[in-house]
Amino acid sequence: MVHDSSNNFNTVYTTYYRKSFLFVKSYVHDELVAEDIVSESLIKLWERMKSQPIEHVQSFLFTILKNSALDHLKHEAIERKAFKSLNEYLTREHEIRISVLQACDPKEIFSSEIQHIIQVTLASLPEKSRKIFMMSRYENKTNKEISEVFNISVKGIDYHIALTIKALRVSLKDYLPLCIYLFVG
Repeated sequence: MVHDSSNNFNTVYTTYYRKSFLFVKSYVHDELVAEDIVSESLIKLWERMKSQPIEHVQSFLFTILKNSALDHLKHEAIERKAFKSLNEYLTREHEIRISVLQACDPKEIFSSEIQHIIQVTLASLPEKSRKIFMMSRYENKTNKEISEVFNISVKGIDYHIALTIKALRVSLKDYLPLCIYLFVG
């Protein structure tokens, strides 16, 4: 039993480190954490021993170790609970995205309402812009191929397609995510 505060820290450390480490590690299951807890606990013990005599050093140290390990485990439980909540939220959000995408019916994408809006919008455009856009998006022609048909530059083709996309964006603003998929090339 160590009563005298004149004993040096090395004696305290060598006397109690190993059994303290094994005790704490059996609860925290992490060697580095156990080492930290034991080192801090031994320092607390030593500081206390320097200021006042301790009658039952081992039980006093055990109390420090127990409380430190409990604090660590409680903090770990809070972190795990927070992580679990976040993971559950992300899982639910992911499942919602899956179900929304699974419910997406290609037949509905081309519903008569959307087709009507597209037709009206395309009809309102200048004929050259409408034809260029239709060749690009419905006939899958390259801008170079279209430029040869209309005898204008590729930049001119880009201009007409951009003009059409802008008009469709305005007309189909409620369907924008779908439009991005359908018309952005």
